[in-house]
Amino acid sequence: MIAGFEQRAPARPAPAAHPVEGFAAGLPPIALDDLVSEAPLMTRVDRKYLLPVSDALRTLESVAPGARVLEIAGRRRLAYDSVYFDTAEHTAYRLTAQRRRRRFKVRTRRYVDTETCFLEAKTKDGRGRTVKQRIPYAAADAGALTPEGRAFVGHILTTNGHPAATVAGLTAGTTSRYRRTTLLLPDGSRATIDTDLLWCDESGARARLDCHVIVESKSVGPRSELDSALWRAGHRPTSISKFGTGTAALHPELPRNKWARTLLAPFIYEPDTRHTQQRNTR
Repeated sequence: MIAGFEQRAPARPAPAAHPVEGFAAGLPPIALDDLVSEAPLMTRVDRKYLLPVSDALRTLESVAPGARVLEIAGRRRLAYDSVYFDTAEHTAYRLTAQRRRRRFKVRTRRYVDTETCFLEAKTKDGRGRTVKQRIPYAAADAGALTPEGRAFVGHILTTNGHPAATVAGLTAGTTSRYRRTTLLLPDGSRATIDTDLLWCDESGARARLDCHVIVESKSVGPRSELDSALWRAGHRPTSISKFGTGTAALHPELPRNKWARTLLAPFIYEPDTRHTQQRNTR
């Protein structure tokens, strides 16, 4: 077991005011149960966009009429911690980097504000759609796979053609931390806006994106209203899997062509300047 999930990542600072918070404050709220009931979207098409904060806000304001924002315990920008599990050979990362159709992703996701946690396994179906399955998980175990957790993941991965040896080799790797605002749009799609983006691993390496946000549309079919607005503004989906991009940023020795353009964004690397120089010259 990884020694102490909280020891793996830097202490989370108190939330500071953010422009996204001001935008969300002007929208009517929706409770989590209502959001899940109206738009469960467990099988869906996801599109991610990496934008400067100002560009994101302009586009979001254009689709704001009729939108509602998820509110939990009076908060609309919620803290998330995700620990991604991979083999020593970075099997999950390499499958993603090589765009293999039957790639997978395994993570724990901890909702910091409510101290709830889930273990999730994501796979792709034959049509390229994301299929997510998850179970409740103890927050104290977020940095490791328990026997029950490994059995859950193993059933999903082996059913999708991945060998049992891959399941047995999964250990905690990249940690992603951010704050998320979730919108329910009038067309039934969801949108998330992720801010305060940070990645870290057990070596102590960190990578941050302070001036950009990740906007993600989640819909069951073709382009959502938000996708259309982003496309009209000249923005296109980009390869910014938090798992893939974060792992590439922290491990410059791994193949990273899929995220090369995204990695040109103004990441802040700390504390290893030698690795920073290596990243910037590859």
